[in-house]
Amino acid sequence: MNLIFLGPPGAGKGTQAKLLSARYEIPQISTGDILRASVREQTPMGSRAKSYMDSGSLVPDEVVVGIVEERLQKEDCKKGFILDGFPRTIAQADSLKVTLDSIGKNIQHVISIAVDNEELLTRITGRRTCEKCGKGYHVSFDPPKTQGKCDVCGGDLCQRDDDKEETMRKRLTVYDLQTEPLIEYYSKQSLLRTVPGTGSIEDIQKSIVKILEATA
Repeated sequence: MNLIFLGPPGAGKGTQAKLLSARYEIPQISTGDILRASVREQTPMGSRAKSYMDSGSLVPDEVVVGIVEERLQKEDCKKGFILDGFPRTIAQADSLKVTLDSIGKNIQHVISIAVDNEELLTRITGRRTCEKCGKGYHVSFDPPKTQGKCDVCGGDLCQRDDDKEETMRKRLTVYDLQTEPLIEYYSKQSLLRTVPGTGSIEDIQKSIVKILEATA
């Protein structure tokens, strides 16, 4: 089972991909994780990526796709894989298809987790993290017993810069411009399966599993 997960920041795609990874015993592949791993392991593509990273430049698509290709040819991907948050653009999707064709693989489903932007803002901007021990909270959904203080160690809670409203709105704008077109791209290929990203984690997981097992 070869899957792609799409969804804006805060939609919960990473959480759902992790649950599916355990359920079907296939790896969850995040480009950030494999990029760092390739650099550590000094693979051919990892070495190329490091040269860009060391100079402060963006790693070009051809290198990112090359690193994905290296990862997909590992033994644990024989039963399938979940690409979490990749591709991000039409150009990456085109390159990925060429790569998959060359190694004899194809995508069965593209799961798009849909959440309203205002709901996403509520989720993300309400996050707080303990500066001392790193425990996470949410001002609405999982508040600390004492406002601004960690229940575990008593440390001060802070809001990460990435979670501030202005930053989050910019991230959503980038998503809409770059990644949203992928929904139409995969829809035209009859691969897209849209799942509402509201409700409990368990309910969203059931919806995804129902789709996958109905078309298995």
